[in-house]
Amino acid sequence: MPLPDALFARLREIFPDDALAIRETERRAFARDNSRYEQLPEAVVFPTSHEQVEVLVRACREHRVPLTARGGGTSSTGAAVPAAGAVVASFIRMDRILHIAPDDRLAVVQPGVTNEALQQALAPHGFFWAPDPGSAPWCTVGGNLACNAGGPRAVKYGATRDNVLGLRAVAGTGAGFVAGTHTTKDSTGYDLTRLLVGSEGTLALVTEATLKLTPRPPVVRSLRATYRDTASAAQAVARIMAQPVTPAALEFMDALALKLARDHAPDADVPQAGALLLIEVDGTPETVGFAQDAVARAARGEGLVALDIAADAGENAALWAARKALSFAQRTVTEHKINEDVAVPVSRLPALVDGAQALAAKHAVPLVCFGHAGNGNLHVNLLPRDVDEIERAYAALPELFALVLALGGTLSGEHGIGLVKREFMPLALEPATLGLMRDIKAAFDPDGILNPGKLLP
Repeated sequence: MPLPDALFARLREIFPDDALAIRETERRAFARDNSRYEQLPEAVVFPTSHEQVEVLVRACREHRVPLTARGGGTSSTGAAVPAAGAVVASFIRMDRILHIAPDDRLAVVQPGVTNEALQQALAPHGFFWAPDPGSAPWCTVGGNLACNAGGPRAVKYGATRDNVLGLRAVAGTGAGFVAGTHTTKDSTGYDLTRLLVGSEGTLALVTEATLKLTPRPPVVRSLRATYRDTASAAQAVARIMAQPVTPAALEFMDALALKLARDHAPDADVPQAGALLLIEVDGTPETVGFAQDAVARAARGEGLVALDIAADAGENAALWAARKALSFAQRTVTEHKINEDVAVPVSRLPALVDGAQALAAKHAVPLVCFGHAGNGNLHVNLLPRDVDEIERAYAALPELFALVLALGGTLSGEHGIGLVKREFMPLALEPATLGLMRDIKAAFDPDGILNPGKLLP
């Protein structure tokens, strides 16, 4: 589906020189994300201003050409994969941190700033931005906004949606608009900011974000609790979250996850156990000891094998080594990993872990459970190694989603829907709800040019 000549000529006017990529070798780098989907775009543009984005959207709308926004391309759901015949707008050149205001606890940034670069810029001011996905060195703020990214700290500090004050964006009509404010309280009309976060580029293209900052705690302590089996660890998660002290992070790893991490990083001191909880508390020198003791008491119980407490920053890093090794370790097992990020109420976590392991046994497919247990958000990853296991793994997916929904959970905690889970949306949402979502899509993007085929079935 080649671009209309008139649109191609218009793109050359808007994006001169190397701001427009048309050679196949250039476009190939923007054809995929971390999913298995791939589609070569017809052109890639690199906007550097809000005004350019407005003109771009109007031009694509005039010719009814799909337009997909892209950040770092780390999505695992196909959300960053363009539709056939599409133009990709890569925001990697809109990477400026425009303003940091510690007194107002906010920062104003462009969408192409990487998560890691933002955290480094905030550190000298004594602040951080709460979302901390594992892909922080490469993922962008725009991508975090698109899928409502979370990470380990979301249990205490919230995911992306909870840490955004306002946005500047361009709707599918080509009209620019501003949502939200620079204040932490706002009760003026519909909350379009929270609506746009997690919309996967289907409603508008974000060109500027005002982010809520959090003071960096002066003291951080890590604890590692190992358990006889997954059931004991899952019950401990429920106990920890039922007491008053909220951990800054509460991560779960099952036995297979520990084995993979141990094999991949033998020097990381990964224990042999049925399951592991990695817990982090933070605060001031006066309060962190109380938080540590409260969480440690809740972690103790039936099935506990050992409880280790880091004494300093070096030991903190050592305790986290196993968790950091896991994502890379899975890649050594299979290139066909199916990465799910379901979430359930924390009290139902034991049932989710038991049910996922039962599905793995039923379908004879290796399965690893790990992730952000404090939010009930687990990465239930199927690891098929051959054609037969791949077929059985995909047959298990509807049963996994049915289990999650029966437990009061949701299809995605932080990755989003994209292409990968789109067909399962009717299982999670009733027709009336999906109808309202389609109406919202039509209001923002009446011709359906923004990232078509994503999120909504």
